[in-house]
Amino acid sequence: MLSVTSAQLDAWLAALMFPLARILGLISAAPFFSNRMIPVRVRLAAGLAAAMAVLPALPPMPPVPSSSMLALLILTQQTFIGIAIGFMMRVLFAAVDVAGELIGLQMGLSFAVFFSPQTGGQTAVVTEFIGLLTLLIFVALNGHLMLVNVVVASFEWLPVGTFPKADGWMQIVAHAATMFASALLMALPMVAALLITNIALGVLTRAAPQLNLFAIGFPVTLSVGFLVLLVSLNSFAPVLQSLFEHGFDAIDQMLRVFVGKT
Repeated sequence: MLSVTSAQLDAWLAALMFPLARILGLISAAPFFSNRMIPVRVRLAAGLAAAMAVLPALPPMPPVPSSSMLALLILTQQTFIGIAIGFMMRVLFAAVDVAGELIGLQMGLSFAVFFSPQTGGQTAVVTEFIGLLTLLIFVALNGHLMLVNVVVASFEWLPVGTFPKADGWMQIVAHAATMFASALLMALPMVAALLITNIALGVLTRAAPQLNLFAIGFPVTLSVGFLVLLVSLNSFAPVLQSLFEHGFDAIDQMLRVFVGKT
């Protein structure tokens, strides 16, 4: 008769629940995995399958009873580490959303909103279009698979039971500051083109006061905005690829700081 001791059961539970917590933390925060269109059960099943698949290649887990307070502390810590890895990439997608908001505001389409299944709220149409395009490019570049590879490799850099240094969390704050700079750089061509258009319309109205600025201004700015957006789509993918590379470099830097290596 097969018998299982409590020590063996604790070891099996610890070997599964600690890696599962980090992987589920990534899934809850990372782009593509945290999409609201994916059912929660599917995300849980994907996290469990990934944890069981990488379990044989992971370093030994700490011999901690699964019902102890220390195990709960480690479980919470692993969850936050996974969330931090996913959040570093989520910041870049937030930068794209901010750029879309700036572009839609300059084009006069800030009022055109609809329900977005990705965010669960109202989103501007330009922001939704650019966000979907960014997600497609991210998947085409296998960014979602690279994120899984990063979280699996993080067990070698930061084994379970090793407490990360506090300076690593400050890396997240510093990385979040790049969101506004990246958003402004992506929206700058559109903002500059529409600024020139508005100046030209102002000069035209000054020269010919009989023209109705409100009647011709919106169609002109809308047409110029769509034209610039169409022209800039060719260079959109290389910019996003560079942005994604910067995100993975930031994750690498964060993990290095977590373990005290700079």
